[in-house]
Formats: sequence, structure tokens, C-alpha cells
Amino acid sequence: MILTIDRRPETAREHGTFAAGRRAQIQYARRLREVASQIGSIARAHEPGQEREIELMLRDYADLIGPWARSTARRALQDVMRRDERAWVALGRDMERELRDEILTAPTGAVMREALDRQVRLITSLPLDAARRVRELADGALYSGARPDEIAQEIMRSGDVAKSRADLIARTEIARASSELTRARAQHVGSEGYVWRTAEDPLVRPLHRRLAGRFIRWDDPPVAGEHGERAHAGQIYNCRCYPEPVIPGERRKAARAA
Repeated sequence: MILTIDRRPETAREHGTFAAGRRAQIQYARRLREVASQIGSIARAHEPGQEREIELMLRDYADLIGPWARSTARRALQDVMRRDERAWVALGRDMERELRDEILTAPTGAVMREALDRQVRLITSLPLDAARRVRELADGALYSGARPDEIAQEIMRSGDVAKSRADLIARTEIARASSELTRARAQHVGSEGYVWRTAEDPLVRPLHRRLAGRFIRWDDPPVAGEHGERAHAGQIYNCRCYPEPVIPGERRKAARAA
């Protein structure tokens, strides 16, 4: 169910933003591009006809970067955690101490562990996807009759393809982790939903522009994808929107009375 919310006192709008940090996204993308750059170097270091060798090296590289991927993802998620805590601290200035402490000590460990594991899988998938692409190009050449130089040229683009996906991962996953963390804290204190907020610029997709300012229940994500996918604000590919949690009214009223 989607409702339009006309006034904002029950939201975090006047206190601060729960939007994902732009700096965290930029830094994360920069680190993931290092993986894409190495993928490109592996592809360029081989001659035409060595597709099998490229594939094997890329798969070995995926195994090699596991610890680095976990460390890199952990740093990015720690930045998300700090930003989320600052947003809640700002919101908590108008709350009774008990509620504020309850929010800040919410059990978010499971959310962060799941996000960390997801990031590691995505980072290591960059060379694995590149290896798969090399194999498909080589196999396809057997049936399409493509010239070896054409296949080699496409393989040389492996780094650029990986870079585009690295940027997509950084944009999507930082926003997703931020949104999921906000949801975990909000639901811990009984929040039933949030107000959908956008970046409020021309790049906002029309579907999300129509959701802006509406109250969304946590248990009923709206259609947010062009192919009918349902997702909360910030939890779908390339989404820069974010949820503004609505705190239970009776507790906010008690906080104001106090």
C-alpha cells in the first residue's frame, strides 16, 4: 500500500538526511576499478588464441583477491554505518533518551554481515564474469565464423566492461546497504514505514519521481524497477533515493511532551 504523506514532522527530514554518502560511493568505485584495471591487464598480456589461458588466470585472480575484497568492503560499510549513526543521532535530539539509545543499539550485526558477504561475492564476481565472457567469446567464434582479430579485440575490452560493472556495483550497493541499515534500526523501534525521498534532480527516473513524498510500508515495497521489480528506496540498481523513517507517532508525541 502506498499513501501520500502531506506533512513532514513525523519524519527525519527536518533533522538530517538518510541518503547514502556520495564520498563512500566514489571511494568504493575507485577501489573496485582497481580490479577492473587488473582484469584489463590480464587480457592484454595474452596473444590471440590464448583465450583458455586468460580464462584460467582470471579465475585464479578471483581466488586471490578474496581477502582484499573483504577488507575493502568492510571499510566501505563502516563508512555507511557511521553516516547512519550520525543521521539517527540528529533525529534523536527530539526523542526521549530511552528511545534514542534503543535505536542506536539496535541489533544491526546480521544486516552488516549479510551486506559484507554480498559485497565480497560481487567483487570476486568481476574477474569470474570476465572469465565467463572470454569463454563465451571463444566458443561463439567456433559457430559464428568471427575472425580471430575480432575476438581478440572484444577480449581486450574486458577491462572496460568490468569497469562499467564496478561503477554499477559501487553506486547500487552503498545505497542498498545504507537503506537496509536504516530499515533495521527503524523497525527495531516499531516503525511501520518511511517516506520515499529522491535526489530531486533531472536524473531521477520517472517511476521514482512518482514515489517521492509517499509513505511506504516496510512490509510492502513498491514497484521500483522498469521490469516490475519491487524494492524499497535505495535498494535497486542505480537508485539514489533513500528512505526517511517514520517513527511511531505515539512515541514521538511522548518525546515532544517530555
